[in-house]
Amino acid sequence: MSNLAKRWPTWLILTLGFGFLYVPILVLMFYSFNENKLATVWSGFSLKWYGKLLQNDQMLGAAWISIKIAFFTATAAVILGTLAALVMTRMRRFPGKTLFGALITAPLVMPEVILGLSILMMFMSLGNLVGLAPRGILSIWIAHVTFTLAFVTVVLSSRMAELDKSLEEAAMDLGANRVKVFFLITLPIIAPAIVSGWLLAFTLSLDDVVVASFVSGPSSTTLPMVVFSSARRGLNPQVNALATIMIVVVSVAAFVAWWLMNREEKRRQRDMQLALQDNG
Repeated sequence: MSNLAKRWPTWLILTLGFGFLYVPILVLMFYSFNENKLATVWSGFSLKWYGKLLQNDQMLGAAWISIKIAFFTATAAVILGTLAALVMTRMRRFPGKTLFGALITAPLVMPEVILGLSILMMFMSLGNLVGLAPRGILSIWIAHVTFTLAFVTVVLSSRMAELDKSLEEAAMDLGANRVKVFFLITLPIIAPAIVSGWLLAFTLSLDDVVVASFVSGPSSTTLPMVVFSSARRGLNPQVNALATIMIVVVSVAAFVAWWLMNREEKRRQRDMQLALQDNG
């Protein structure tokens, strides 16, 4: 029996899996060029929904709010997640370390409804105590950092746990302090995990509708909330057009990030091989 005949079940399962994930996205992109007002009835090629999208201030404003929140959420989650991962993987055991790890990762298994309600109650209690509580974009940003932090910490902790500590120890033996070791040794090695965590947090924040519905204000409606309310009244072809633009932009950004990380990894491996040859 040939290798192709042996592997066809694997290829079939792989094809079905990718089809299940990506065919709906391709269908959505296809119907974004539909001339018909009914989003699921094809009647000819047209770009008019892209033109109308550019005139839809509500949807464009919501998209801009979501992008801003997602950007700052991902940045804050990466910074805090990196610090949390360092505590969990590099610091010696201290009282409460297990509890610290459990609290950091708790949002992973907590339903979003409960998470959104609890954050709303926290903001209300804060307002009653000090007379001041975050509202609008700030409250959504705090809520999104809260639950995306857990995902980023898990990604970075896994990468740091696999990192060879002898590299850091060798740098410290040569006189480098811990801060210098982190920026010159640890950070370049975990950079791909940081980029992955940032993209994951950005996507989770951009996609969230449940938590944002609890903590948003009247002037801070995010794009998922607009899309959800629009879908309840019927599918809007402008949503397909906006989704197509976002898919293309995110795909290009992800490809560029992958290319840069791959080039940096090859350069680092080449430098290490040259260093080993010089030492040999």
